[in-house]
Amino acid sequence: MFIHTNMVFRFGILAYLKMKLQPLLRYSVLFLMAAMCSCGGDSSSKKEDVEVTRFNEKVFTAEPATDWTNLFLRKSGWFGGDGIFAIPFSGKDSEKNDSLLFLFSDTMVGEIRGDSLKPGFVMINNSVALLKGKTADSSNLAFRMAREKGAYKAIFSPKTNKPDKDTYFWLGDGFANPDANKDLFIFAYQITNTHDKSPFPFKETGNVLIRIPAGSRFPYTDQQQTQLPFNNYRNGEETISFGAGVFNNSESAGEAEPDGFVYVYGIKGKSKQLVSARVKPAQVGAFGDWEFWNGNGWSKDVKSVKALSDSVSNEMSVSYLSKGKYALVYQLGSIFPEICMQVGPTPVGPFGPRIVLYKTTNDIQDPDLFTYNAKVHPALSAPGELLISYNVNSFKFMEVITKKPNLYRPRFVRVKFRQQSSQTNP
Repeated sequence: MFIHTNMVFRFGILAYLKMKLQPLLRYSVLFLMAAMCSCGGDSSSKKEDVEVTRFNEKVFTAEPATDWTNLFLRKSGWFGGDGIFAIPFSGKDSEKNDSLLFLFSDTMVGEIRGDSLKPGFVMINNSVALLKGKTADSSNLAFRMAREKGAYKAIFSPKTNKPDKDTYFWLGDGFANPDANKDLFIFAYQITNTHDKSPFPFKETGNVLIRIPAGSRFPYTDQQQTQLPFNNYRNGEETISFGAGVFNNSESAGEAEPDGFVYVYGIKGKSKQLVSARVKPAQVGAFGDWEFWNGNGWSKDVKSVKALSDSVSNEMSVSYLSKGKYALVYQLGSIFPEICMQVGPTPVGPFGPRIVLYKTTNDIQDPDLFTYNAKVHPALSAPGELLISYNVNSFKFMEVITKKPNLYRPRFVRVKFRQQSSQTNP
């Protein structure tokens, strides 16, 4: 979900769109095409900018984290999904004895025999997994998909007076909130199929905050859903998809340099501008208390927001790196192979030049595949390192998934920073 495209991808997927299958790539294509339009379909200038600011290789190493990648290699039940946000139940990324909730958006469920996918597989819009501890141990990992009348379904669906099969959720980031009874707060994007004759018959129709009471049991039937009031979806204005990343920089979250706010990052417009809101953690559901970064300070007017960066991915992360340094990590333009980092002195920057941490082409060289939406998982990152995930998909999804059923799952990269002088410190 929430990825960018190019003309090759568009032509490769049109047949799939017309089949009216699950909306995994239909919504993705919209965002991909929007990004392409914003830069004229030419990525060369963006890539050149990144290459110019390539980081000194003496500062860090980056290599595949095969232990985490292999954790999601499965043959039965859940065998693929994108999204992947990791939420520690304690609300503290630094808590060692903790368990985590993984969030997935479009999810594949079925059986794999040998290297082939058996008939009868299904796709649902979201799922979760529970991990006991913080190590890549498959015996401690349990996947959860909701069911109704014997059929799989999404765990999180819009609660409306008139349920509509054409309206559904994809999930953003979330956090357990120590200042609100450790309840879980998860952002979601409401999508509605339009059934028009355009190649992309769907649109974003809501941005929702889901609240799950602490101790709630799967499938979280006591969840509460509240629409964010910051977008007008009817007049064609640029909207902001809040929840692309969340950073709780509070003392209760165990952060090293807390300022008492939770930062909610959003993606605005075709150029994929990164913007930020902030609020006290206890008031995260009180949208009148939200403030928005306007380039000079904080304002209650969402229309005043100014970009922290652009050409980021629709899923990204901001996390504490070292004293006075915060790392913004994302995939360039969401779909280009460069996993980038920008460093700033605060959770809203100002962020420095793009630094290439890793290229996914090191691992994914199949021309039918692409990668997207890289982000850091601070709760799973050891001191001095960043554990980064990215997603893998195909230009010919339904054709390729039957032959390569394990393609559609997260991959992980481990970036380790070396000891360095203040002159080279990121």
